[in-house]
Amino acid sequence: MSMQLSYDWLLVLLSYAVSVLGSFTALQLAVAIPLVTNHHQKTAAVAMAGGAMGLGAIWAMHFIAMLACDTGMQVTYDPSLTALSALVAFAACSAGLMIVGSGRFSGLKLLAAGTCMGLGVGSMHYLGMRAMMMSAILSYDTGLVMLSLVIAIVASMVALWLAFNLRGPWQMSASALVMGAAVCGMHYTGMKAASFYDNDGQLPDGYADGLRGGDLGLTIFAIATTLLVLMLVLYYWRQRYRSSLSI
Repeated sequence: MSMQLSYDWLLVLLSYAVSVLGSFTALQLAVAIPLVTNHHQKTAAVAMAGGAMGLGAIWAMHFIAMLACDTGMQVTYDPSLTALSALVAFAACSAGLMIVGSGRFSGLKLLAAGTCMGLGVGSMHYLGMRAMMMSAILSYDTGLVMLSLVIAIVASMVALWLAFNLRGPWQMSASALVMGAAVCGMHYTGMKAASFYDNDGQLPDGYADGLRGGDLGLTIFAIATTLLVLMLVLYYWRQRYRSSLSI
């Protein structure tokens, strides 16, 4: 019999907040990526890495949202798979920003970058699900899994298009809100695709050594938010410093 899930709505809201902030930070840095020439290669690499780190904060959203889910049993998370899910998110976002941020913006680049980022976010999610260690067996609704991946790809494309075509703080904020909502939509669609079946209390190997919940969700939110705010402050400071030199 499939188990019913419930959610801690504070953590759900925090997961959306960190997703929006991460998206805003990433897109703000992404549009600063100059044409990759020999002269600007270092600047482009720094902006690209910063943008990827911002979108990598989507992993923090995912993990907080996972901790928000109450399966009715104790859950720990495999550290290796959890770390791998974060690396996949960072690598996919780096590749996506590299594709769309180098050279002239085009629809073909947008499609390639959005697909790369969307599949990366989806892979991050399902790797994170695989990292769950508990006395339950997971199965998936294939249709909902495919829908979650489509949502992730479309969300990435929409956010990138908004970021590179609608400049200004309000447009960037709208883009981040769209991206945050869509990433959360992908995550919770993916959760809806999963069914949890009781495994007669049998726990997997390594359960006792896994990452545990408790205040972990709030801790991750605090760390991710602090890092993203620092990245934005440094970015704006650098922009103002450059402007003062050009006067």
